[in-house]
Amino acid sequence: MKNKTIAIQLVLFVVTVITTTLAGAEAMTGRFFFFLPEKDILKFPQDFWQGFEFSIPFLAILTCHEFGHFFMARYYKIRTTLPYYIPMWLSALAMSIGTLGAVIRILDRTRTRKQYFDIGIAGPLAGFVVGFGVLWYGFTHLPPLDYIYKIHPEYVKYGANYAHEMSKNANLLNGQMTLGDNLLMLFFKNYVADSALLPPNFELSHYPLLWAGYLSLFFTALNLFPIGQLDGGHILYGLIGKKKFNAIAPIIFVGFLFYAGIGMYTIEDIQSIGFEGSAYTSDLDFFLWLGIYIFFLKTCLSRISTNPLTPWVISLSMVVVQFVMSAAPVVKDFQGFSGFFPFAFLLGRFLGIYHPDVEEDSPLDTKRKVLGWISLGIFIICFTPHPFMLIDISK
Repeated sequence: MKNKTIAIQLVLFVVTVITTTLAGAEAMTGRFFFFLPEKDILKFPQDFWQGFEFSIPFLAILTCHEFGHFFMARYYKIRTTLPYYIPMWLSALAMSIGTLGAVIRILDRTRTRKQYFDIGIAGPLAGFVVGFGVLWYGFTHLPPLDYIYKIHPEYVKYGANYAHEMSKNANLLNGQMTLGDNLLMLFFKNYVADSALLPPNFELSHYPLLWAGYLSLFFTALNLFPIGQLDGGHILYGLIGKKKFNAIAPIIFVGFLFYAGIGMYTIEDIQSIGFEGSAYTSDLDFFLWLGIYIFFLKTCLSRISTNPLTPWVISLSMVVVQFVMSAAPVVKDFQGFSGFFPFAFLLGRFLGIYHPDVEEDSPLDTKRKVLGWISLGIFIICFTPHPFMLIDISK
């Protein structure tokens, strides 16, 4: 049975190497292996190999994260599996990075607050250190502008000013993905990179080291989110204990869910119902989708309280406040990021927002507390409010 499990893990790893390499080649070139006209399709295997420039650093970061957990669990003699890598590649059908990540299974009970803390923090710290190194190297070794000209020959006529010129002609970028910034990326851009070679956010995915590093920060922030059984939840639980954690975690989750939905439904939507260009053709159409949204929020909040009315009350309150915000001049143009909704659904409905009890709940020592607060600082500098966006000139 053990050999069979290892064989499955090995096969999944090899397949994930292949799928992330395929996805990396597609990101670097802006072309795809399938589902496009013949003239725009990448050729296998000749176009495949360049994708290793993305897959090797990205999987190195992911693997260090998972083995951080693995070795810390083994240190405490807690049985755990090797990582199960999860391949996923969609080519031109939808944006994909070749994988959904990796997971390990802890087979024994984690008994103490310190064990939860140490195992939880080891993964993201290991991954962050490697990811930071990848980004540093990527930003200090940016290729010459000829690199981007080979991918986009139409930029040659603009020269080094291509980013500014493309921004002035926004219709040329319509439908293209652009990346948001977090504090760490801003640091690299402003203080590390050569500004003459620095790509704009809408071209960053063509640069494999920057793309791998950016994704590592995104996933590090998700893992360090301080609720439930995420790594950040284990860390915060270790820092402040059960009583404070169970008071703070639901507030953090409600705030996150609220942020994700800001701008989804507004007073302006109601005023424009039935008009040309409106997203809603009738009052019935609007209130049907609003009802679905409220039910979704309630579903995400279904495990926040044993009182069945609480999720409804919170959901309706969130929607009311979001409508009020949409009419307030100071914040009416503020937008959340609805792309966080699947993650919020996973947390609220399945993983839970509270932390499991421990047999031994002794406070952490000072060095662990310092390390814990540093890790939550890492969460702040890695978190991207709007990580992936499509340029839409109709708005």
